[in-house]
Amino acid sequence: MATAFSRTFTYFDGEWLEGNPGLVGPRSHVFWLGSSVFDGARWFEGLSPDLDRHAARVNRSALALGLEPTMAPEEIVRLTHEGLAKFDGETAVYIRPMYWAEDGGYMGVPADPETTRFCLCLYESPMIPAAGFSLSVSPFRRPTPESMPTLAKAGCLYPNNARAIREAVSRGFDNALVRDMIGNVAETGTSNIFLARDGVVMTPVPNGSFLDGITRQRVIALLRADGVEVVERSLGVADFAAADEIFSTGNHSKVVPVTRFEDRSLKAGPIFERARELYWRFAREAGKSPA
Repeated sequence: MATAFSRTFTYFDGEWLEGNPGLVGPRSHVFWLGSSVFDGARWFEGLSPDLDRHAARVNRSALALGLEPTMAPEEIVRLTHEGLAKFDGETAVYIRPMYWAEDGGYMGVPADPETTRFCLCLYESPMIPAAGFSLSVSPFRRPTPESMPTLAKAGCLYPNNARAIREAVSRGFDNALVRDMIGNVAETGTSNIFLARDGVVMTPVPNGSFLDGITRQRVIALLRADGVEVVERSLGVADFAAADEIFSTGNHSKVVPVTRFEDRSLKAGPIFERARELYWRFAREAGKSPA
């Protein structure tokens, strides 16, 4: 059965293709061995904050997975602006540059960097409202840098996130709080995580088990510049159980509160409200997209 996708345009091999074009086949390395990386940026309200940083990160992810980036970050930004002009200028757009390997090396297993392909996929994707979501601790863990390419935004990492989310949903929650292999909280299944207690914001210190997100970095800097103390350190489940507020940051919907953690209801508190306000102010002051 065909899937009904939202309005989508993909740049591939010098042209824009509408819909969901077939770009790989059953012999493509990525199809059976998972050699893909991507990044996610956003266009909303005429804004595309930190697009340059997302474009640069997808190239770093490619290198971390043994691929060879073929597009300069500046060209990815330029193509994004070109593609955004194809949309209605009202609905939020997800911006997804991607690399993958078409062929493999020794016995076909490692990606052959000389066969790296690129596409840029833009599609309508409304941001979720800031009403909040529920969160439960997952029994599944984030891998270590020794066991998976955790410093890349790699497609092969996401089935683990998916099973964490599915398990949480089966118990009546929206998302999962995922720990690393030694029990420190790492992230949710879809985003970076913060808590606030007694006016101090805390967030897991990057230890290689999860991505130090671009929106995460931006919110930390904005809060600190606003006079809020932000501490990056190892955090356990007990720290979140005792929090006054919990909120997440991520590319999809930027800054969103957690309104239930396990069996405890939480309010979207003043620090979350300030973080979201500061992020939107930054986005507007950073300048509007040409689209």
